[in-house]
Amino acid sequence: MGNGNVLFTGSPGCGKSTLIEKIVRKGRKPRTGFFTREIKEKGHRVGFSIETLEGEQGVLAHIDIDSRFKVGKYGVNIDDIDRIAVPSMIPDHEDQMVVIDEIGKMECFSGPFKETLVQVLESKNPVLGSIALKGGRFIEKVKKRKDVHLIRITEKDRDIYVNMFG
Repeated sequence: MGNGNVLFTGSPGCGKSTLIEKIVRKGRKPRTGFFTREIKEKGHRVGFSIETLEGEQGVLAHIDIDSRFKVGKYGVNIDDIDRIAVPSMIPDHEDQMVVIDEIGKMECFSGPFKETLVQVLESKNPVLGSIALKGGRFIEKVKKRKDVHLIRITEKDRDIYVNMFG
């Protein structure tokens, strides 16, 4: 993958996280970072979790969280973003790939998340991540950065990128 920053975008549910997970599993390069996952209860999505590549877990957002930061029906848990996701984005050495799944509205409520993201994108460490198809000004600025290779994927074509970036 070189030292480039690669961000995948696409419609919700097109498989951005699945693609990144396959690339991470296949790769040999040391890495750090996090994934977001759905939290389901009785077959219904009730929130999203954060899980670092080292196995630390927290809650990104949940219908039962009372927060002034909301996306739809989900209250966003800024504390877990800052305590779990942000430190996982900071590489230990220049050879380490940084995995960020995802750069979305929820994560961008956190000032430290946005600051750390910019620092990592400007570093020598390659970043592999996903970014919301639609978002606010910050998300649009990230997508237009000269040091970001933005790739829009669909469910049909996502798997061709595994070998390209693995």
